[in-house]
Amino acid sequence: MNSKNFDLENYRKLLKQYMMTQDEKALYQAEQFTKLSMQNNISPEEIVNVHIQALRQISPTIPKEIDVSLNFLLEAMISYGLAYQEFQSLREKQLELKSEISVAASMQQTLLSTVKPSIKGLDIGAVSVPANQMNGDYYHFVKDNQDTLGIAVADVIGKGIPAALAMSMIKYSMDSFPLSQRNPSAILENLNRVVERNVDPSMFITMFYGLYDPTTSIFQYSSAGHEPGFYYNAKKAEFLEIEAKGLVLGVSSDTYYQQYELEINKEDMIILLTDGVTECRLADRFIERNEVLEVIKQYTHLSAQEAVEQVYKHFERIQDFHLRDDFTLIIIKKDV
Repeated sequence: MNSKNFDLENYRKLLKQYMMTQDEKALYQAEQFTKLSMQNNISPEEIVNVHIQALRQISPTIPKEIDVSLNFLLEAMISYGLAYQEFQSLREKQLELKSEISVAASMQQTLLSTVKPSIKGLDIGAVSVPANQMNGDYYHFVKDNQDTLGIAVADVIGKGIPAALAMSMIKYSMDSFPLSQRNPSAILENLNRVVERNVDPSMFITMFYGLYDPTTSIFQYSSAGHEPGFYYNAKKAEFLEIEAKGLVLGVSSDTYYQQYELEINKEDMIILLTDGVTECRLADRFIERNEVLEVIKQYTHLSAQEAVEQVYKHFERIQDFHLRDDFTLIIIKKDV
């Protein structure tokens, strides 16, 4: 619809009535005219053009300066109309993209979902919250018939859909490994070859893999450049950093990962996390690792799940409820 389809005579009458009386009734009718114009996709410059035509009919002797200024206004509105159309097009594309990301985030939750296992003698808690819609963190539990527990925690250095796709590949690669071959070093070496062949070199993936054997109370683990976790020695009431060196996944196909082990006793805890926990910001600084431990220590009397949730809420509060990075925390407590 263009200006030719306007009821020019009606608009002229409304304008003349308002110019003579300043009656609010004419303003109300003009408002209805504007709404009708929007419904019929009439552009701003078309409305301005109709206004100019009506004004020239009402006042043929408009001063030259005003008449020229009306032409200037019309040109300005034409430019505005083009810019507005472009803005609306970009906004529609943005809404489409937002919808697609929402669907992708929902699919990621389904693809990367893991069941927290029930294992006699262990209390397990886990929380993983993305900073944005897509999660660049990943954790996974694997339990076999002997109640041996495998625990994977990974972090993609990057965000968005590429990170989510990389995590999906890691998860399904892990699912393809036989339960009989789950030594942490072997797991990381196999995953390293998968990442090296299939992931863009600019995307780095850190990972920690641990294996707990309830028959021996031994926790074996290896790390591919991942954030160090903590071991809580209940007898000494002290936290020790779980030290494990290793190159991030995907750098070199023949990388070897060293394997370490710990003996876990009653009330001891294994704490695994991503850098979204240790790199929380407090005002203008990053918190120290000992500050993280002080927070965790406050909740060690709770169940493992309650503890991780309270720790998350604490760090969410100090960041004004705006996570700057994905947050993943796992606590495994030996309760017998």
